[in-house]
Formats: sequence, C-alpha cells, structure tokens
Amino acid sequence: MSEEKTGLIEGADGKTRCFWHANLPDYLAYHDNEWGRPVVDDKRLFEKLCLEGFQSGLSWLTILRKRENFREAFAGFDFEQVARFTEEDVERLLGNAGIVRHGGKIRSTINNARRAIELCEQEGSLARYFWRHEPGLEERPEKLDYATLRTLGKTEVSTRVSKDLKKRGWTFVGPTTVYAFMQAMGLVNDHIEGCAMRTEVEAERQRFRRPA
Repeated sequence: MSEEKTGLIEGADGKTRCFWHANLPDYLAYHDNEWGRPVVDDKRLFEKLCLEGFQSGLSWLTILRKRENFREAFAGFDFEQVARFTEEDVERLLGNAGIVRHGGKIRSTINNARRAIELCEQEGSLARYFWRHEPGLEERPEKLDYATLRTLGKTEVSTRVSKDLKKRGWTFVGPTTVYAFMQAMGLVNDHIEGCAMRTEVEAERQRFRRPA
C-alpha cells in the first residue's frame, strides 16, 4: 500500500516510520529524536507553543529550519527575558530575515511570555499546568492508524486547554495549535501503528515522571 494509504514510509535504514518527515535528514532527526518524547522543561514548552503559533499558515519544516534563528532572536525563549521586550525589540525582530516577520505573531510571543510568568505564579510551572491536561486512556483512540490520526487535528482536551489559555490572556493558541503542541511535547503519542518510533516513545512516556 502507498504511504498515502498507510501513513508510513520506509527509510534508507529499512525502518518504517510516519511518512510526514519525507526522509529529509533534518525532519527525520526531529521525528526520531524529539517529536512525541515527553518534555518537562518550561523554556522548551514555551518555545514550542510560540513556534506552533508562528507556524500558523506555514509548514512546520519551515519553522524547524529557522528554529535556531528564533532562539537567538527570542533570548532562547527565556520568557522572563522575552516579557521585558519593548516596541524597539518588535521593530528589531521585524527586520530579522532569519525568522518569520509577522508583527502579530511577534507581539503574541511577547504577550505570551508575560502570561507564562503569571501562569507559573498560579500553577507552579508551565510543566505542571500542561501535564495535568494529559489525556487519559479513555480520551485516546484504541488504535492509532493513519485514518484515525487524520481526524485528530484538535480534540476535546486541546479545545479545553485552548479556551483556558485564552481566558488567561494568551494569544495564537487555538485548539489545533494546542494539539500540535501536545503531540510534539509528548502529552500524547501520535506515532502511528507501524512506526518504528512508536514503541520506543511510549516506553519513554511510561518512564517519564510527571510534574507533581
């Protein structure tokens, strides 16, 4: 069966994986080493949520290939520092050809850094907040094949988290953006059945110590 039917693709190493990385070296490394593996570091969580916002209307590969530029431009996504950015910083970033020069998304990142500080004060950390929204088994499909994955652009959980974040003043955090964040940060394992990474990622999720 074709990859369009199965959602799987064979790599040069003979392993079968989710097809979306298209065997491009940088995308393949992201698929194997990052996507779906649980993250507890607040800076990485903040970074990913911001970059998912920048991705809106673009491909993740575009953002991935600019990620180091984004990190340099946004102080390593240290939200304590980004929260202090001013309009001068916005103008500086609008002139930075290494990132996505979108005024609304740049200002959203600065706004969300301020909201992240507030969320940490209220919840203890970003990790504690996001991981308490990890879907339970009853909220996940019994079998994750490609056809099922295609229906999961957003879920009840991502919609609930999106609404809560928006109430707290966050922007560019729609349900689809939040679900993509959950997939990448390991709150769900969306490597489909037959992907060589699925079992490995699930084992890592099982060993992972959730924030108290």
